[in-house]
Amino acid sequence: MVLKVTGARNQPFSDIRKRALAEAGAKVVGRGPARPDETAFLGLSEAELTPAVQGAIRTLLTEIDDLRGEVARLKAQLSRIETLADQDPLTPALNRRALMRELDRIRTFSHRYGSPAALVYFDLDDFKGVNDRFGHAAGDLALRAVAERLMSQAAPTDLVARVGGDEFAVALTQASLPVAEVRARNLARSLEANPIQFGEWSAPIHVSYGISAITPDVESEEILARADAAMYARRRERRA
Repeated sequence: MVLKVTGARNQPFSDIRKRALAEAGAKVVGRGPARPDETAFLGLSEAELTPAVQGAIRTLLTEIDDLRGEVARLKAQLSRIETLADQDPLTPALNRRALMRELDRIRTFSHRYGSPAALVYFDLDDFKGVNDRFGHAAGDLALRAVAERLMSQAAPTDLVARVGGDEFAVALTQASLPVAEVRARNLARSLEANPIQFGEWSAPIHVSYGISAITPDVESEEILARADAAMYARRRERRA
């Protein structure tokens, strides 16, 4: 820890700190002689800073170092907990809870700056066949692969979430509905471009998608429901 001390009242304290560091083997660079008014720390003169007082100050400095280290560890642990709370348990994508929170944030941003955004809802067609043919372990691998492909193809400001089962959502920022349609089509093609490999076997990926505008006047749950409904409508039209 580096403790910066300046000013008249801090000079004796700084000298004690430097002596403690020197005793510990650290290289200490002095800053020249103290000015005449640099004679006190916490109301104590240089003469009053006895060895016992200096020892107490060194103990205090050690405790401060330990406390700062503990705070840093707690912050890192909290960050890991927050990440786990937001991440889907099976894939590297966000979970539904995190998606809804981020949709609220995007809606607020859209209201403030008038920035367009859209939500794309993806569903894997006939995914049950993958589980039936290759087993649930293969199905889990396929879901992770889909999430990874979406995340690798999405823009840095986009958000990818697994809504549940074999359904995913991608929040596209800075995207009008025409732009979202083009980007959704490209994402679907990237998912379908290569089959998922399971040892000697492979399974193709087919997806359906629907799009809904993210606007401040529509609640996040309704935006998700509209994108879901648009996906089913598109699937029915394709199969008709």
